[in-house]
Amino acid sequence: MGESKVWVGIMSFENPGAGALDYGPCRYGKSKLLFRGPRRKLEGNFVAALGGTETYGKFVPHPWPDLLEREIGMPVVNFGYPNAGPDVFINEPVLIDAAGRARATIVQLTGAQNLSNRFYAVHPRRNDRFLHASALMKTLFREVDFAEFHFTGHMLTALKAVSPDKFDMIEQELKAAWVARMKLLLDRIEGKTLLLWLTDHRAEGSAPDALGALPHLVDEEMVMAIRPFATDLVRVEPSAEARAAGTGGMMFAPLDEPAARQMAGPAVHAQVAAELLPSIARLI
Repeated sequence: MGESKVWVGIMSFENPGAGALDYGPCRYGKSKLLFRGPRRKLEGNFVAALGGTETYGKFVPHPWPDLLEREIGMPVVNFGYPNAGPDVFINEPVLIDAAGRARATIVQLTGAQNLSNRFYAVHPRRNDRFLHASALMKTLFREVDFAEFHFTGHMLTALKAVSPDKFDMIEQELKAAWVARMKLLLDRIEGKTLLLWLTDHRAEGSAPDALGALPHLVDEEMVMAIRPFATDLVRVEPSAEARAAGTGGMMFAPLDEPAARQMAGPAVHAQVAAELLPSIARLI
């Protein structure tokens, strides 16, 4: 098993052809969530991968769970869910049970903006969907019409523009809620857990983001606060070359190109798999 094999495996997909990618959506047990296929049997030896858009591998023919599976010779079940926050996994008994039966569970750190808190509520499954503001939020931002917002990112960006000082209160709330929710998630998963901290994968020169680097609103202090609750931690900082590769090797319809430019490309996924390999090999 080695880094070179992971990189070679991804290079064959540099020119996969035009058109949208078929993710083979599937469900597990009684869960209402649609995950990336093919569907796997949750028995015997396997590794579970929980995470957001990067774990799911949007627009990427072979995301990092696939590449890692090839290296370890053991199924890596992709439980990545686009735009997920910790709430998606905490509230899905099927996933908690599967993670408990896995040889190890990799938990990708997702942003702090997509979780319910004292200021606002998000959709229980589509965590990037803003549902409603609390009385506390409406009191804090009396000048804002929250009916205009449908997504957390849009709302938080707008609120920061209205008042950076007031936004700081929301940011601190989100950070505290994220730490508490991640501790709860890790506590519920029986067995070995490996935290994957994938830092900002966007190419140099990308449009500035009011919410900062990816994963949004997550900093080292927060990660260190949850580190004792996991077996191991792997921090992956995408190389300049991987970030510069951008959409090379991705598959998407022409209209999806702007969205694809914000996603982790195949080169980033290859680096993630390569850097996860030594740690996951020790755990299984």
